[in-house]
Amino acid sequence: MSVMDSILQRIATGPELSKDISREEAREGMRLVLDAQVDPVQAGVFLIALRMKRETDDENRGLLEAIRDATQRATAPVDEVLDLGDPYDGYNRTLPAAPFLPPVLAACGVPTVSHGVESMGPKYGVTHRQVLSAAGMPVDLGPEEAAARLGDARIGWAYVDQKAFCPKLYALAHLRTLIVKRPALTTAEVLAGPVRGRRKTHLVTGYVHKAYPRIYALLARHAGFDSALIVRGVEGGVIPSLAQIGKVFRYRDRGEETATEFKPVELGIEQSVRAPRIPGAGEEGERETPLDTAAAAQAAARAGVAALEGQPGPTRDCLVCGAALCLWHLGRHRSLGEAAGAVRGVLEGGAARARWRMGG
Repeated sequence: MSVMDSILQRIATGPELSKDISREEAREGMRLVLDAQVDPVQAGVFLIALRMKRETDDENRGLLEAIRDATQRATAPVDEVLDLGDPYDGYNRTLPAAPFLPPVLAACGVPTVSHGVESMGPKYGVTHRQVLSAAGMPVDLGPEEAAARLGDARIGWAYVDQKAFCPKLYALAHLRTLIVKRPALTTAEVLAGPVRGRRKTHLVTGYVHKAYPRIYALLARHAGFDSALIVRGVEGGVIPSLAQIGKVFRYRDRGEETATEFKPVELGIEQSVRAPRIPGAGEEGERETPLDTAAAAQAAARAGVAALEGQPGPTRDCLVCGAALCLWHLGRHRSLGEAAGAVRGVLEGGAARARWRMGG
C-alpha cells in the first residue's frame, strides 16, 4: 500500500469515521501532490477530505511545511520586512485598495512585499496582480528581484507571484478549480514567505470567520514570522471596514496573540461605506451581471493611483487605515491616531507617490 493510499483510507471515510493524520504524514501527502507523484484524483481527494473532516493543527502545520519546502525564497538586504498576505482569490464585492499599501508603507520606512496569483477560486475576484498589472507595474519578479527592490532606498516595495516563488503550488490551479470549494491548502499558502528580512519578518493577513485568527497565528509562529497582525477585513482582506468597529488579533516576538477593537474615527476616518464600491454595484456589492474582473481591476488601479496623488475618498481612507494598523502593530507609533497622521503625511507630501512611481 502506498503512502497516499494509507492516508486516504483514514481521512476520507466520512464525517464520523475519518481519522486524523500526523504532521509528518500531512507534509508527505502534500509533497506527493506538489511533486505530481500521485494521480490527480487522489490529489483532489486528499485536499478536500482534509477540509471536510476539518484539519487539525498538526495537519495544517504539515501542509504549510510542504508548501514552504517547495517555496523559492530570498532574503532582502534590510533588517525587517513586512509580508502582506491578502486573499489569493481576490475581491468580488468591493474594489481592493490593498495593492497600493506596499508603496505607502515603504514611504513610512517599512519595506513591504505582497504576493498572490492572477486568478483563483472560489471567488475568482480582482487580485493584487490584476490591479498592479492594470496600473503598469511589474508582476513577474522572482523572489531575488523582489528582495532587491525592497533594499532599494528609492523603492522599498515589490509584488511577487506564486508562479515565480512556488511553481509547484501554482501548477495545482486547475485542480483547485475542479475541486470548486476552498481546499485545505488555501490557509497555508499565504504563509509561504517568499521574501524575508535579515533580522525579522512580519506577517499581515486578513480573515472573515472567527476560527481563523488562532489558526493563522499558530501557523505564522510555526513559519517563523516574528510578529503577525490578523485583521478582520472586508472580504477577508487586510483592510477593515471603514464604517464599522474594527477588530484585529496580533502577536509580537512570537508570543501569544491578543485582540484589539477600534473605531475608524480614532484614525480620523468618517465614511458611510465599508470599502470602495465597484462601479455599477449596489451598496453590498451586488450586481445584475457577472463581475468583469478586468474592468474592475482597471477601476481599482485608477482609484489607487488617484489616492496616491492626493484625491480624497474611500480608497485613500483604506490606505490610511491599513497602513496605520501596520505601523501601530510594529510599534512605530504609540496610537492608531498617531500612525494615521504619519500615513497622511507621506500621502500628502508625495513620498508614497514617489515610491509608487519608482516601482514602475
